[in-house]
Amino acid sequence: MSASHSLGENTCQLCAVDRLLFTPSPVYCSSCGDRIKHKLTYYWTEDERGARYCFCLLCFRGSRGGSISFRGMIFSKTKLHKDKNDEEVEESWVQCDECQRWQHEICALFNPKQDLEGKGKYICPFRHLAEIAAKEHVSTPAAFGAKDLPRSMLSDYIEERLFRSLKREREERAKLSGKSLIEVPEATDLVVRVVLAVNKQLKVSQKFLDILHGENYPTEFPYRSKVILWFQKIEGVDVCIFGMYVQEFGSECRQPNQRCIYISYLDSVKYFRPEIETVTGEAVRTFVYHEILIGYLDYSKQHGFTTCYIWACPPIKGGDYILYCHPEVQKTPKTDKLRHWYKKMLRKAIQDNVVVDYTNLYDHFFVRNGNWNIKITAACVPYFDGDYWSGAAEDVIQSIEKESEGFGRKVKKLGQSILPKKEDFIIVRLQFTCINCHEVILSGSRWSCNQCNNFHLYVRCLKPKQSSDKIIAHTVINGEKHPLCQIAVTDVASDTEDNDVILDNNFFEQRHSFLSFCQANHYQFDTLRRAKHSSMMILYNLKRLMEQNKGISCNICQKDIKVQWHCKICPEFDVCAACYQREGGSCHIHELIQRLSNADRETKIKQIQYRKVMEKSELLNLLVHANLCRETQDNPGSHPNCGSVKRFFLHSRNCEVRFSGGCRHCKKIWFLLCLHSKNCRESNCSMPRCMQGIEEI
Repeated sequence: MSASHSLGENTCQLCAVDRLLFTPSPVYCSSCGDRIKHKLTYYWTEDERGARYCFCLLCFRGSRGGSISFRGMIFSKTKLHKDKNDEEVEESWVQCDECQRWQHEICALFNPKQDLEGKGKYICPFRHLAEIAAKEHVSTPAAFGAKDLPRSMLSDYIEERLFRSLKREREERAKLSGKSLIEVPEATDLVVRVVLAVNKQLKVSQKFLDILHGENYPTEFPYRSKVILWFQKIEGVDVCIFGMYVQEFGSECRQPNQRCIYISYLDSVKYFRPEIETVTGEAVRTFVYHEILIGYLDYSKQHGFTTCYIWACPPIKGGDYILYCHPEVQKTPKTDKLRHWYKKMLRKAIQDNVVVDYTNLYDHFFVRNGNWNIKITAACVPYFDGDYWSGAAEDVIQSIEKESEGFGRKVKKLGQSILPKKEDFIIVRLQFTCINCHEVILSGSRWSCNQCNNFHLYVRCLKPKQSSDKIIAHTVINGEKHPLCQIAVTDVASDTEDNDVILDNNFFEQRHSFLSFCQANHYQFDTLRRAKHSSMMILYNLKRLMEQNKGISCNICQKDIKVQWHCKICPEFDVCAACYQREGGSCHIHELIQRLSNADRETKIKQIQYRKVMEKSELLNLLVHANLCRETQDNPGSHPNCGSVKRFFLHSRNCEVRFSGGCRHCKKIWFLLCLHSKNCRESNCSMPRCMQGIEEI
C-alpha cells in the first residue's frame, strides 16, 4: 500500500530522515539556451506533436511586439502559458501492513507500479527479519535482475572479453603485492546487456544537401541504433552504472557512411565497487569502462566495420546525457580530460591489435601531408544523427552561400569551421588504409613499412617500376629509402550483418526519450539509494515491455492470457480466468491474486491522470467563478462550493496569522491563487495577486 506522507509525521524507519525532495527537472530556454533557474518565471507552449518550447523572462520581455520567434517559428505571447520553475516533489512513502511503520518507497525498494490498485501487501524489512528469527519467514521470489535481460552475441562478446581482462588484471595485482589470488579484491557481479538494437533511416538535412550540389550525396542512410548498459550488483541490488548509444552504418550503406560506427553518447555514474587501482595506477573503474569500449570496437571490427567516429564532448555542468542526475561528488570532465581519456583507451586498443591508428576529422579529410587538400569536398565526410559536424556545417552554410567565392573556397571555409575543435573529433581506423588511394584494404595483401607506422599500400597501387624491383621501398622526407614488406590481409567480412537479435522499446529509442522518461518518473542517480531504486524501476519497465512483446501464457491451458491470475510466490506461474473459474484454488499450491492485463493497467493509469486534470480544471473554474460572483448568502450563486471559496477570500483579508505564520486556511487560498497564476493567460486579470506574478505568492 503506497501513500503520501506529510511533513512532521514519523521519520523514515530505514534512513531516519523525514521529508526528502527530488531534484527539480531542468528547464531550458528555447531561445537563448540558458537553464531557467529555480523559482524564476518562464513562458511555455506546445506544438501539435507535443514538443515543448520554453522562454525565459529575459527573452520574453526582450522580444519586440506581441510575438516571440524561434528557428523560424513564431509564437504569440498571449497564447504562451506563464509558469514558475518552482517544482517541489517529495519522495513517496509506504506503510508496512503489519507493523504500521513508514518508510520512503526508495529506501524500501518498493515498486508502486506493481500495486496500482492498492491491494498489495507490503512487509517491511523489520518484519521480514522478525519472521526469519521466528522461523516463520516464507522466501519471496527473486526480483527481475539485469541477468534476466535478453542476451545477445554482442553483450556476450563484451562480457567474456571483460571477464578475461579483469581476471588477468587481478592476477597482476596479486603478483605485484606478493599475495595469493584469494586475498586480492575483485570486481564481481557485472552484467553487460544490449537493451536496444533497431534499424533506422537517417534523413540528410536539405540544408546540408544544398551545398553539395552535383556531388550525388545520399539523401538518407540506413543504420542500426544500439544501446549498451552495464550493471553491477551493489549491496544485493543491480545498479546501472554505464550507458552507451552507438550508430552502425553497415556494408549496405552508401559512401561516405559505409562500414562506419559512431559512438554518439556515453555516460556513467561513480558507484563502481571496489574502489581500487590497477598495477598501472588507474582506477579499476576506468579499466572496466575502457575494456567495454575496446570490446565493442573489437566486435565491430570482426564484423566488417572499418572506421569509428568519436566526438569528445562532455555535457555542460549540471547536464546529463543518458543517466539522469549524477552524484554531486562526480566531476564533469573538461574537454581536454575527456579527449585524453579516449586516447588512452585507443592506445590500449592498438596494443591489443584492435585499432590500427587514430587521427582527427580535420587532418584526415581536409589536410594531406600538412597542406590543404584541394580534392576534398564535404561529400567525403560522413553524416551522423546528432553529430556536431553535420550541425556545424548547416550553421555556416548561410554565411558561405552569401559569398561569391568558388565552391572549393567555400568548402575550405566549411572545413576551417571545425579547426578550433579539431582534436575533439576523433577518427579510429579499425582496418589498414592505403596511403595512395585512401581506401580501406579489405582483402588480398598490403605492402607496409616497419619504420613508418602509417605507411600501407594496396598491391594494386604499386607502380610498375616498383613491382619489378627486387626490393620494394618508399622514400621518406630526408631522401632515405625504407623497405616495404608484403603482408597477407585477413579478409574483412563482406557483409556487416551480425544476425544478432533485434531489441526494440519505446523509452530507449532515443537518448532524449530515455532522459525524459527518467525525469518524468524521478528516476535519479544522484545518490546510491536512488540509483538502486531507479535501476530497479528501469529493469521493471524493460521486463514489462518484454512481457508485452512475447505475451503471457496460461500454465494450464497454454493459451494467451487476457485476465490473469498470478502467484505471489512463483513468479512464472500465471493462470487464465477460465482455468481459474473451472479449478478454483486447487489449480496451484499457493494463493493466486488477480492482476490487471497490460492494456487494462495502461487504461487505469490514463483514467487516474485524466481525473487529476479534471479536478485541477474544476478548482480553477471555481476560483474564477467565486472571484467574479456577486451573489449573497440570501441569494446563493449557481456553484454549490462558491460560498466556501468566498469565505477563504474573506478570511485571508482579515487573518493575522497568515500564510507565513502557518495558517491552514490561508495555505488553501494561496494554493488556489498560485494554481491560477500559473495557468492564467489574461493580460488584465482581476484575480488577486495574479498581475503581480507568482514570485510574490
